[in-house]
Amino acid sequence: MEGDVVSQFQEITGSTAELATQYLQVADFDIQQAMQLYFENGGAELGATQQPASAAASRPSDRVENAIHIDSDDEDITIDETRSSAPSRQPAGSTFEDDAAMARRLQEEMYAGGADDVRAPIARTTETLVGPGVEGYGDFDPLAQFRMRQGGRNNRPGIFNQRDSSIWEESSDNAAAAQRNALARATGGASETSSKSTLLAEMYRPPFDLMSRLPWDAAREEGRENERWLLINIQDPSIFDCQVLNRDLWKDPGVRDTVKENFIFLQYNKDDERGMPYLQYYFQGSDVSDNYPHIAIVDPRTGEQVKVWSGAPVIKAPDFLMQLHEFLDRYSLKQNARNPVAKRKPDVPREKKIEAMTEEEMLEMALKNSLEGADTAERLADPDELTRSIGDLKGKGKAEDSEDISMAEEDAAAAEDAGVSAFRSIPSDHIHTEPPADPATTTRIQFRHPSGRVIRRFALADPVRRIYEWLKSEPPLEEKTGAVFELNAMGKNLIDELDTTIQDAGLKNGTVMIGYLED
Repeated sequence: MEGDVVSQFQEITGSTAELATQYLQVADFDIQQAMQLYFENGGAELGATQQPASAAASRPSDRVENAIHIDSDDEDITIDETRSSAPSRQPAGSTFEDDAAMARRLQEEMYAGGADDVRAPIARTTETLVGPGVEGYGDFDPLAQFRMRQGGRNNRPGIFNQRDSSIWEESSDNAAAAQRNALARATGGASETSSKSTLLAEMYRPPFDLMSRLPWDAAREEGRENERWLLINIQDPSIFDCQVLNRDLWKDPGVRDTVKENFIFLQYNKDDERGMPYLQYYFQGSDVSDNYPHIAIVDPRTGEQVKVWSGAPVIKAPDFLMQLHEFLDRYSLKQNARNPVAKRKPDVPREKKIEAMTEEEMLEMALKNSLEGADTAERLADPDELTRSIGDLKGKGKAEDSEDISMAEEDAAAAEDAGVSAFRSIPSDHIHTEPPADPATTTRIQFRHPSGRVIRRFALADPVRRIYEWLKSEPPLEEKTGAVFELNAMGKNLIDELDTTIQDAGLKNGTVMIGYLED
């Protein structure tokens, strides 16, 4: 058992077995306390540590010169004041995956524990208690100060629970030094313990430059005024998948550009008071770990939650970006836009109360629950799935005044004739061969049709015409061979951009809707 703890300590800190044993003996083999002591001391050797019972019996009078002795009722710990230089904690040949594995283990250790764990005893203190409004204390709030001092583990800054320290608002002649100092404040000094800690703190830093600092109600008001959707991410710092979002998703350039242009981005920890109204009305399952990571889009006008990503696996940045583009193509906050209407949920028969069940019904229910597994917590459903229908694939419709209907119909008919003519001029015998994957020159595009979706890779320099040639030569639905179709992306008909490159048309990592005219 002790050998496993020593090995785990070595994997996380990169120390030697002897040094790991020293710190673990001092901490009574509590790996969390040992790691904290290790990083606080910079990995220095402790000298003579608490010896096993047999060694102590054989050498009862051994003492270390110039040592500090800490006596208590249960133990006598000797710590040598002479410290050696900290060993290197970043082995040669380490990779990004090594950092991720180390971060996961460190994060699990930091937030490990449950109801059965016993915390360390609270140190004895002597303080003077005063009440709010006491003369001479100004705006001093004893209750707020007490909460700050007595805050739980999740309320302390750290590598995985960083606090906003206005990193992007500081100006300095030395930008690197300013960012390093701000990162140290955001992590409560945890990033300064070693070069590895600095790397991990920067890697898992929340997107402070992307998120809004507004509370929920104020963010809704701003969204209504500026016609921007609310994109909210609820974080549980003790769940590593939530940290992966900060590392991979919110740092993706395509995701960042799309979010900045169309959304007000909010990221709250689950215990953040600013996000409590959202947790109360939209995310009642916030205490269920299977519901994390949690991301949602909310209409600021009606307060309706229109799309949800909740639970594992963590969505990849390209897939998330495609789904954002698809959402923006189907929905709009413009006053003259018609958004998809949710279909009625199927009625689910209500189960009988346990008090009204017979013995056989109770036995059947228990058997059913055991077969489904111990964790029967209901996963959050995506309300956007209830709005999907064939009619939605042609994009958002526009409300029109009655006197403009005839003119609009004439314009639409003329545009349709021109579009059909251009469509028929495109050859249908040009087979598409996907280019080798290269993020610099290629992109994946998602195509949604009445029966599902398909993803294909194109070169960024290919013209939009190449997409039409592929779909005419290899239609996704065999029964639609030779049928006239339209391609829509981000609210525009691509038939007008046949000679535009895929990159210039804004289709990189995008979603294209296929709509058949006879439908």
